[in-house]
Amino acid sequence: MTVLDGLTERYPALSVCTNDIKKLAEALILCYKNGGKLLICGNGGSAADAQHIVGELMKGFCKKRPLDAKEKSELEKLGEDGAVLAEKLQSPLPAISLYNETALITAYSNDADPSLIYAQQVYALGRPGDLLLCISTSGSSENVCFAVPAAKARGMTTAALTGKTGGKLKNICDICVTVPETETYKVQELHLPVYHAVCLCLEEEFFG
Repeated sequence: MTVLDGLTERYPALSVCTNDIKKLAEALILCYKNGGKLLICGNGGSAADAQHIVGELMKGFCKKRPLDAKEKSELEKLGEDGAVLAEKLQSPLPAISLYNETALITAYSNDADPSLIYAQQVYALGRPGDLLLCISTSGSSENVCFAVPAAKARGMTTAALTGKTGGKLKNICDICVTVPETETYKVQELHLPVYHAVCLCLEEEFFG
């Protein structure tokens, strides 16, 4: 993956986790080839990163991603509005940020257990072949960690993006990318180029 070569040229510190970044990209490629989707969870800045990733995958990132001829033809059959959709819609890679469901999160926190806000959503939405990406600078955020067994129960692949130690997630996820920093803001500074590189790998694979 030439994208990863460029990543380590710009961020030499990430050379220690290149193999795990590649594993994450390959797992997502397999997920999407099999018709799966990505679920992402995190807290604070990591929740913002989850939303950022969704934004890169659900529309064009560095490529425009026009619909293919068959998709356009089906939309055009729907008349004038369908023709607009055929021209302007972009091919997505399905991804959901679990942080976005504020009504559900607050209701579940109030009525049940706030540490299970992500586990509940994963158990509801997850299907075999989907992938759960947990983002946590410490690797041990309780609500994020509880999402992992819920995902495994649904037959999903589990992955994490963490700081240097990996925390609990390193031991319970199938794949764990541990960037070589421990301070929260420094970890987050390295998370962004990692997930951008993964998004670029996916875009090249499916829309190159």
